[in-house]
Formats: sequence, C-alpha cells, structure tokens
Amino acid sequence: MSSKQSSPILTRRAFVAASGGLVLAPAVLRAAAGVQWKINPFSLGVASGSPSPDGFVLWTRLAPEPENYDPAAPAGMTGPATPVSYEIARDPQMKTVFRRGAAMADPAYAYSVHAEIGGLEPGRPYWYRFISGAARSNIGRAMTAPAAQTALEQMRFCYASCANYEHGYFSAYRHLADEQPDLVIFLGDYIYEYADLRSTDLVRAHSEKTDAKTLPGYRNRYAQYRVDPDLQYLHAETTAMITWDDHEVQNDYANQSSQDFADPAAFLVRRAAAYRAFYEHMPLRASAQPNGAMMHVYDRMRFGDLLEVSLLDGRQYRSREACYRRPDKGGAHLETNASCPERLDPARSLLGNAQEQWLYDGLAKSPARWNLIAQDVMMSVFRQKNAAGEIGYWTDDWNGYPAARTRLLQHLEESRVSNPVVLTGDIHSFWANDLKHDFDDPNSPTVATEFIGTSITAHGPSYDAFMKYMPDNPHVRFFDSRKHGYVSVTLERERMNVRFQAVSDARDKDAGISLFRSFVVENGKPGVAPA
Repeated sequence: MSSKQSSPILTRRAFVAASGGLVLAPAVLRAAAGVQWKINPFSLGVASGSPSPDGFVLWTRLAPEPENYDPAAPAGMTGPATPVSYEIARDPQMKTVFRRGAAMADPAYAYSVHAEIGGLEPGRPYWYRFISGAARSNIGRAMTAPAAQTALEQMRFCYASCANYEHGYFSAYRHLADEQPDLVIFLGDYIYEYADLRSTDLVRAHSEKTDAKTLPGYRNRYAQYRVDPDLQYLHAETTAMITWDDHEVQNDYANQSSQDFADPAAFLVRRAAAYRAFYEHMPLRASAQPNGAMMHVYDRMRFGDLLEVSLLDGRQYRSREACYRRPDKGGAHLETNASCPERLDPARSLLGNAQEQWLYDGLAKSPARWNLIAQDVMMSVFRQKNAAGEIGYWTDDWNGYPAARTRLLQHLEESRVSNPVVLTGDIHSFWANDLKHDFDDPNSPTVATEFIGTSITAHGPSYDAFMKYMPDNPHVRFFDSRKHGYVSVTLERERMNVRFQAVSDARDKDAGISLFRSFVVENGKPGVAPA
C-alpha cells in the first residue's frame, strides 16, 4: 500500500486542537480518536523505560508500513504531528483503567511517542496500551521503582547486549521476558550498523545491504529490529534502562574519531543521525533528546535502599583510541606498552572528565547496600600476547585507558563504596572477573567484581585462543565464548546471585534456555564466589 494511503487522515481542526501551544488533554484525546488508519500503525510495538518511584516513560512509534524505507515517508508516515492516546490500568486485562492521556507523535522524531508518566504508586506493575482512532497497540507491562526509603529485601533484573540481527534469532530476548524481571538493562549494540556482505552463512540479512550512515538508514535498521516478535515481547513485558556501545553509530568509534579516519566534522553529522534514531526508538525522557551530535544518556537510578545503578556512556566523551593512526585502523588494535606509550597517558579518559566526576560523586554519596556500574566495555585488565609473544592490551575497552581505570578503582576503595559490581557487555562472551587494586600482584585486594554478559546473537571470540591467555590473567575467574544468552540477577541484602543463561542455539528461532553457570557476591566481600 502506498505511503499516502497508509498515513492517518487528520482534519485541520483536529490537528490544531491537538498541536496548539498549551493543549488540554481532552482536546488531544478527541483528536486521537478521530484519526483513521487503513493499516495498524503500532507495528513496532510498545516499550517502557526510565523507571522512577512514581512513573516511567511509555514509548511507541507510528509505523503502518515498517518495511517502507522511503526517506520521504518513513515507515509509511507523512504529514503533521499525530495525536496518540494511552490508557494505564492496574491489571493485565486492562479492566481497571484509571488513567487516560495523550501525546503527540512528532514527525521530526519519526512519529515516535515518549509519554512521561508520573503520579503512580512505587514498586509495582502497571499495564498500558496506545490508541489512535480504531487502532490499538498490544498491551505492555511497566514497573515503577520502589521508593528510595523502602527497605527492599530483594530485586530481580537482567541485562543483555550485542544483538546482531544477521547472526541469529532473538530467542534469548523471549526467555528473558519470560522471567518477568523488575528491570532489564541494555548495555549496548542494540543494533548493528553494518551489513555483513562477506559471510555466506548468515541466519537472516539486513534489508538494506549497506551500512547505516544517514538518518533514514539508521531509522530503517531500528525498524527492522523492532519488528522482531521476540524483541517486541521483551519490551512489552519489561521496563528498561538503556545505554549504547559503538554499533549504534559505527564500530569502535571514539567521540568524534571514526574507525575509518573520516573527517571529524563529517563524522559528527553521522553521529547526530545515529543519536537521533536511537532516541526515536527508545523509551527515554525528553531530557535525553539529542542536540545535534550530543545526547545525554548516562543516568543514575535508585531502587529502595537496596540498589543504585550508575548507567554510563562509554563512547560519546572518551579520548580517541590510543595510537589512533599508528596501525592502518582507527578502531581497536593490540598494543604493548613499548609500541604505544600514549595508552598510559594519565590524561586519557574513557568517560570524559564531567562524567567521571559525576560517577565519583554519586558513588561516594550513595546510601544503597549495592552499587552497580552498568557500562559497555570490559573494565578488567586483560593481557593478550601478540604474534611476537609480547604482552599486549586491547585499545577499545578500559585496557586502552588504564589510568582512568586506576582512578575509578582507587575511588571505589578510598570512598568505601558499598558492594560495587560492574555489569558489562560488548565482548560476546561470559566472564566473571575480580577487579584488583593492583592487577600485577595476585595477592592484591579485590576492590570490586565484574560480570560480563555474552551476546544475544553476535559471534564471539575464539574460545581456544582466549583460553591460552588465561594463565596471564589469574583475576579472570571464568570465561566462555561458546554460548549466547543474557545474565539474570537476584539481588538480596546479603548476596548477589548471578546466573549466566544460555540459549541452545542462536540460529534456532525456537531455541531453549538453560542455566550455564552461576556465581555469588557476598555482602561486604568483593570478588567472584561460586554459587
């Protein structure tokens, strides 16, 4: 069906009523009821995120033709802002609707909706749906956070990363949703910007056989991922905190430095497009709206007196990768201390000075029993041998910013931060690491714990090759790159129970799930312990 036929029919009077400067909700509700559709506009599903004790953000995007990649009519939409109403209920059947409201689907943001909801009860589930004319979205479930003063005994959450559409099916998302956690944390690589044109064994292909580099390109990539039924199910059943890694823009990018040595000004144009598309497809508050190539993603959230989560942005503010032009590759590469002394420069930062200080201040003041740092790339030291047998370090993760890592670990120790645990994605494998005061001394005190989740689908590094590096890394307590899945956590006052959940086969859309490994962190005892 053509773009024109699938776009909403909205009278001028209804549009004026819906988009005036200070619009009363009843006017917008009436306008939303009058919209006409020939195709269901809620093809990309619904989502909730940014939980607070009194509310959350509800998201959808109008897309009657999600596979329509015409830049002039994204997902079959044209015309002015479109009113969308929503309902919130206390039961999953939506029989006790107690809140109705409306929001505008703005064409400037691809007709996405970000409805910020407040005034709800803390620490409980709600159910919601969107309405436009006769069209109804599927019903979603959203959780408010417990009030800060609540003496919380337990919380369940999961985290996931690295979902490459071409490498497999998102069955891990389905199993994660089935757990009905209080929270899901996305740690980056929600999409993959590149199209794999070399592999001959792809499970499924990106619709556009080219890298996403423009706003239409990124929008189309998100639309293809969002149509996936398992991803839709996950977002409908859980409330999310979300950060990014590199593939939301370009592999291994660092601030304004691209992997392919693009002119920084030109690369920032691409970054601005990627950030805009990210905002358009995530349940984020208006405070996260991008300003050109800048977007505020890092955040801090409290869950009773039990947990505080510091969600980091490890890409936007970082120093360029060490020895950026020494090899003919602008992204990650393996470097020894001799080959790349720039890596050791104490002025280098993975987070940027402002975010570093924000993190330090928050951790030092946190009254929570457990303090989680949710972020994108490996924090632990990891020594790898190059072809000459020399110890080298990967420049794209915290090993490329060792002074920044030392500052953070020293701050955790000196500020006596309660139970710091780092949650990480990116490397497509499961890890359990002790974070040391001095990684060169095996007897050095453990300061914090790091658990790295494997990928949803993206191919992992060689298991055999990495196992050869383990004798040089005694602080790595567990590693395996042969499985895909996610991490499930039950947090209690006296322990953190961590379960590495693995799917049977990421290439099978009906893959099963099983417990692969489990670990415990005891209150007041940093470091990995067997369950």
